[in-house]
Amino acid sequence: MGNNISKEALKAINKKTGKTITEGAVKKLASTVKPTTMQNEAQLRQLIKQVSAMAKIPVSEDTVQDIVSAVKKSGLNPSSMESLMKMMMKK
Repeated sequence: MGNNISKEALKAINKKTGKTITEGAVKKLASTVKPTTMQNEAQLRQLIKQVSAMAKIPVSEDTVQDIVSAVKKSGLNPSSMESLMKMMMKK
């Protein structure tokens, strides 16, 4: 992910959550994500919970498991945070 988060992605996140999440908050969280995060289930679960907390939207354990399974099955490019956000917004 470059230095700029797609304004469309941020707008979509805010619309979907009904909350105002700043670009800075997303960048701060994204800076903690490493390519190995997508490969490590514990780290991926932690990331999902951090996103949930940032958006102030509870995520059930079933939904967390669905997201983890989808990431593993998709072969998602670990460096593509925007693709991950789009996938999560479909849940």
